[in-house]
Amino acid sequence: MTTVRQRRVAKGTEAAEDQPSEEKNVKPDGKILSDHTGGKLWSILSVTVGGIVAISLGLLTSVYVATLHENDLWFSNIKEVEREISFRTECGLYYSYYKQMIQAASIQQGLHGLVYDNKTESVRTINILERMNIYQEVFLSILYRILPIQQYLEPVYFYIYTLFGLQAVYVIALYVTSWLLSGTWLSGLLAACWYITNRMDTTRVEFTIPLRENWALPFFAVQIAAITYLLRTHLQPIQERLMLMAVFIATFLFSLTWQFNQFMMLIQALALFILDCFDMLPTATVMWLYVIQMSGLLLVCVLQFFNSMILGSLLISFNASVLIARTIQKNLKTGGLLNRLGKLTLHVLLVLCLTLLINKFIKKILNLESDEHIFKFLKAKFGFGATRDFDANLYLCEEAFGLLPLNTFSRLSDTLLFYVYVFVLFLMAVAAVIVAFRNLSDSNQVQLMEKMEESTVTLKPDAAYNLIHTILFGCLALSTMRMKYLWTSHMCVFASFGLCSTEVWKLTLKCFHLYTSQRTHVIKYSIPIITLLYIAYKFWPGIMDELSELREFYDPDTVELMNWIKSNTPNTAVFAGSMQLLAGVKLCTGRTLTNHPHYEDKHLRERTKQIYQIYAKRSPEDVYRILRSFGTDYVILEDSICYERRHSRGCRLRDLLDIANGHIMDGLGENDPDLKPALYPRFCEEVKKNLPSYTIHFSRVFQNKTFHVYRLAKQK
Repeated sequence: MTTVRQRRVAKGTEAAEDQPSEEKNVKPDGKILSDHTGGKLWSILSVTVGGIVAISLGLLTSVYVATLHENDLWFSNIKEVEREISFRTECGLYYSYYKQMIQAASIQQGLHGLVYDNKTESVRTINILERMNIYQEVFLSILYRILPIQQYLEPVYFYIYTLFGLQAVYVIALYVTSWLLSGTWLSGLLAACWYITNRMDTTRVEFTIPLRENWALPFFAVQIAAITYLLRTHLQPIQERLMLMAVFIATFLFSLTWQFNQFMMLIQALALFILDCFDMLPTATVMWLYVIQMSGLLLVCVLQFFNSMILGSLLISFNASVLIARTIQKNLKTGGLLNRLGKLTLHVLLVLCLTLLINKFIKKILNLESDEHIFKFLKAKFGFGATRDFDANLYLCEEAFGLLPLNTFSRLSDTLLFYVYVFVLFLMAVAAVIVAFRNLSDSNQVQLMEKMEESTVTLKPDAAYNLIHTILFGCLALSTMRMKYLWTSHMCVFASFGLCSTEVWKLTLKCFHLYTSQRTHVIKYSIPIITLLYIAYKFWPGIMDELSELREFYDPDTVELMNWIKSNTPNTAVFAGSMQLLAGVKLCTGRTLTNHPHYEDKHLRERTKQIYQIYAKRSPEDVYRILRSFGTDYVILEDSICYERRHSRGCRLRDLLDIANGHIMDGLGENDPDLKPALYPRFCEEVKKNLPSYTIHFSRVFQNKTFHVYRLAKQK
């Protein structure tokens, strides 16, 4: 099991200014005021300073996470096999394709090996570029080969520095989004500081470097920044075209780098749909964004050799349905309140029905079942009936796919982020409800409200989008802990925007009859500065202590296993075992696998369930037959799985297998009445006793405190 231990080494105020106003200050006769030139120069200076601060914070974040990674593992000092083992589970699988491309005789041979891969899944040839989102590994490997840097930089450092560099892009995008929303770069500074001080809940890049989300989320943040700018009022046509292009490029790169892109963009499409229904965004812009989402995803589909999971995605069906429905219902935004509510209800039902029909039709035509495990998981998670499905239970029992732990909120509250976020969210949500009602009301009601100018609540399109975005992704994070990183980073943006927003403080002060423009101006700068000082005072010493703490990678059992495999097994040997371990086997040794952690394929899921019978109550003959059907030469058994204690009864891997096989679970506790005692003992326990019925098929060839490797007898 991979651990870290203490390294054994010898002792040795800037002014925040608004962005340029979009409306020129003019005299009644149309002449520009005399101070226009001075104001313009001051605005240019403010933008320049804000840009320098953004880039500096982005680079500092990259250096910060890179230093943490080095200090945690002593990455520069450990052996290559230890570096590779540190890329855990699916991270190791993805990195193995980068390594494969680097070691190939030529770029052409490397690409051929990916398109016609027969080492990732034994007795099968699969197209890795079609199955997995690894174009980033392909691009980086080609870049490394053609750049004159091989003598100065090892391939692994080129890879990890690229990921750490993307963190700079991520932070800059968050900074810019907050700046665009509030009009002051002080807001961006606060967002970046919150992102860094809440690192435990905003990113995990320093210990899961090759994970797909670490590639994708920076591009998603860039896309949100581009959408935020696109939704500003009074844009010039050239600005609008440039922003649409930026949104498309960011959407494409986000989709290309993460297999869960379609689900994230579906939530984004729902946000756009809600806002469009309540007339809070320009309809033409929303339609363009739907088209961009679809075109970006379809382009990725082409690059992934027409990946059927993309074609059958709910996003494609939903966006197509919305575009069709808007064509049919052209007068959706006319009439009185009841009339519009009726039209909206019909519109929602039409879109929902069209989405289901189109999606079902596509999946029927393509015979698509790659994502069925996700819907089984969601059905069981939200209480639509219990399930004995092995794949669904495998997800349900993982902490990462459970509800967001409550201690997350206490950590976020320590930096004041959560308190500010709730305050801003409440005010903005109230404003959104008022604006939505006003937009749906008839013209007489609108005129009545316009007369009460002091009481009128407004919500800009860019702020409205970010409000619904944070609400929907917040719901996703609350339901599934692994997705919290999509929410917490945007939480930093939204909270900092609210704290530096003239509109938020204006609304707050009006509620207490304390509003003056001077008071609002003072508060919108003083409160963020005080917050920044508090964060610096409370967390700077902790960050310095964290950077000074030195540990090192320590996993001797896995290192011993990998070295033994490389030295004592043929290059063509096929290994069976747990998904997580086999990813490391492929990376460290290059041996052929029976299964792996990239779970978005029905045949692989069925294969994995069969391979995992090594931890179930099955006869040695059954296990041998199953393993040999996949061409297995060696099987690796892990004590941490066979005698698992990490999960409670009912969620241990052996329990999930027992339930799926209809067997009573081990240990004290209740069992479903239809479960029956197994006819055979648990294989992973009995095979270690060297009984004749087992040794005839399995002979132990390696053993340490964690792993047991058995060679399968050749079939006669």
